[in-house]
Amino acid sequence: MTLLSVNPFTLEINAEFETLAWDQCQAAVARAGEAFAAWSGRSVKERAECFKRVAGVLREESHRFGRIITREMGKPIGQAVAEVEKCAFLCDYYGENAGKFLRDEGVATEAFKSYVTYEPLGVILGIMPWNFPFWQAFRFAVPVMAAGNVCLVKHASNVPMAAMEIERIFERAELPRHVFRNLPLDASSATRIIDEDLVDGVSLTGSVEAGSKVGEAAGRRIRKMVLELGGSDPFMVLEDADLDKAAQTGVLARFMNGGQSCIAAKRFLVMKSVYDAFLEKFVAHMRALKVGDPMDEKTDVGPLARGEFIQELEDQLADAREQGAQVISGPRAPEGRGYFFDPVVVTRVTPSMRLFREEVFGPIAPVMAVDSEEEMIRLANDTEFGLGASIWTRNMERGEALARKIRTGFTAINDMVKSDPRLPFGGIKKSGVGRELSHFGMEEFSNAKTVVVQRS
Repeated sequence: MTLLSVNPFTLEINAEFETLAWDQCQAAVARAGEAFAAWSGRSVKERAECFKRVAGVLREESHRFGRIITREMGKPIGQAVAEVEKCAFLCDYYGENAGKFLRDEGVATEAFKSYVTYEPLGVILGIMPWNFPFWQAFRFAVPVMAAGNVCLVKHASNVPMAAMEIERIFERAELPRHVFRNLPLDASSATRIIDEDLVDGVSLTGSVEAGSKVGEAAGRRIRKMVLELGGSDPFMVLEDADLDKAAQTGVLARFMNGGQSCIAAKRFLVMKSVYDAFLEKFVAHMRALKVGDPMDEKTDVGPLARGEFIQELEDQLADAREQGAQVISGPRAPEGRGYFFDPVVVTRVTPSMRLFREEVFGPIAPVMAVDSEEEMIRLANDTEFGLGASIWTRNMERGEALARKIRTGFTAINDMVKSDPRLPFGGIKKSGVGRELSHFGMEEFSNAKTVVVQRS
């Protein structure tokens, strides 16, 4: 099978790569297993120093790496460079804190000594998505490797250049060979790795459908898994919110990366008393976005990553129109090139519409008026997803009380939802299982071993 890297703006082929044959894949997994003994035997301090070097490589060539991201999946170059720099921050964070996170934890019992120690599991497979091709891979791999595991990554088929560059970055930072390995595979081969019990754990970021298949395979082999899946995050604007800030941040939260993000704001729930004022400000900010060439530093919204995504968005929008929604047009993309879908705001939204019930992975912003806080809570929770939520109010005590009633893994008050290496990240319901980042990201693929010592 051939993996094609296609520029979603020019539609030109960047490069072609052949996938690994199954015997090559088996050999790569075996070498990773051999590398595990030496890597896990290193001190945490030694492993942490490696990631400080990785951070240096990322910063040194952040613009070149950013251009690779933009060429492969269409993200505006400014956002792509920021993604690379965030990866460097992640490496710094674990370089500084891995030792503290993995310290033995003493527990007072009747024994002479009792403690919990954290030991790595072995070879961990990461199945990664295309929308944040550097960040998602680093977010998975760095805490897992810092804990002493080794990583294999099956990246999305449309970002093979980014996947290969990530492997080279770890090589340049002088990580031992086979501690991190990119596996150019098709989806069936990735599942086969799990089915044949070749790895000790699996982490997937992707769709609910993909997560279900991988979770089923991992479950059959009783292997640890982390699943970070879709989201339909509510953006909740109360009557006492700073509307200017909420509208400006809301546009960023919805349209960054062309809306192709699991944690994008996807359903705007606004108190009726401030609905008109918020909508006016929100539409004005949306219309100020520049859509076009993603290599242009002034571009805010680039093309979608793949052409087939356009039809799905058109179908979701058509369903809303048929049920009485009103569509407010935004800035237009240049004609004649690229997988563009022009940003729009949708009003007169009802819970029966696909825009409300499904994850919308593109630049469509449904805005809905609500009569009360109780209705806002009910609608926010009326979804199969539970990844993130954003609440806007000048009364922080009220905001925190409301946050406890929203069923998500992450809630931001007067801010957009965004992952941070210092905080655990993940969802509930069909948004996933387990947590990444913070010390939780290391512990997920560690054996929390209890040791009890009695005097002889």
